[in-house]
Amino acid sequence: MTTAASLDIRRAGPRFGAEITGVDLTAPVDEATARELRRAFREHKVLVFRDQHLTPDQHVAAVDVFARPFDHPTAKKDPANPLVYPYNVRQTGKASTWHIGGLWRDPVFAIESLTYEVVPELGGHTLWADLQVAYDDLSEPFKALLETVSAVYDGNAENYAQGSEKTATGDTVEHPVVLTHPATGRKGLFISSSATRLTGVTPAESRVLLDHLLRHASSPDYTIRFGWKPGDFVLWDNRATWHYAVDDYGDGARVYRKVIGVEPEKGGTERHV
Repeated sequence: MTTAASLDIRRAGPRFGAEITGVDLTAPVDEATARELRRAFREHKVLVFRDQHLTPDQHVAAVDVFARPFDHPTAKKDPANPLVYPYNVRQTGKASTWHIGGLWRDPVFAIESLTYEVVPELGGHTLWADLQVAYDDLSEPFKALLETVSAVYDGNAENYAQGSEKTATGDTVEHPVVLTHPATGRKGLFISSSATRLTGVTPAESRVLLDHLLRHASSPDYTIRFGWKPGDFVLWDNRATWHYAVDDYGDGARVYRKVIGVEPEKGGTERHV
């Protein structure tokens, strides 16, 4: 069994991201270790665990340390565990845009996680950007404006599934452009490339503001990058970061499994917006 004493947290960037060593997620972790992992997740927002080779059940158990695993209504399910969603980009397509997961849902997913099974020999890295630091760098008058604005997204869960035949948007969902994180109380931008418009401003203002926000939030100043090997496991805070799967590997193979975590977070009193 992994214990807190064996845990090593190595920062992967000056602002966020960490690699965790000294933990074996194929076995149960004790409660002290679980608390330390949750603390590290709140602080670093993206955690990478190398060479874990988790089974579907172990993947679900690892996410359950942090939040409640989510039964997605439209995703293809792994036959070994219905809370696991398998992806093969040769069939499902690639997710090579800056995005946040689960925008059809309110609230969105708290956590997303991947276990990599097959990766390209070269390339196929993933970028994350820290939306909270991106918010910090905005001017105070601009922050005040954004507090009054929401972004509009497609509310059809089926349209967010990789490889789906996109249908016309019916119901929409709105999310505030500035999100107070329910677990940490920290403010951050909350914007994704699939936003169709902003509320409370004119259409012309919406286009300009969206363009600026998407450019700003994806600046290299706020990003971190990880490459992968089979067996690697990563989970990230879907309400504090957004991510981008780099498409630089042509028709190479990329196979992975996803497990999603939703509220309530484990370990600690819930904070609500």
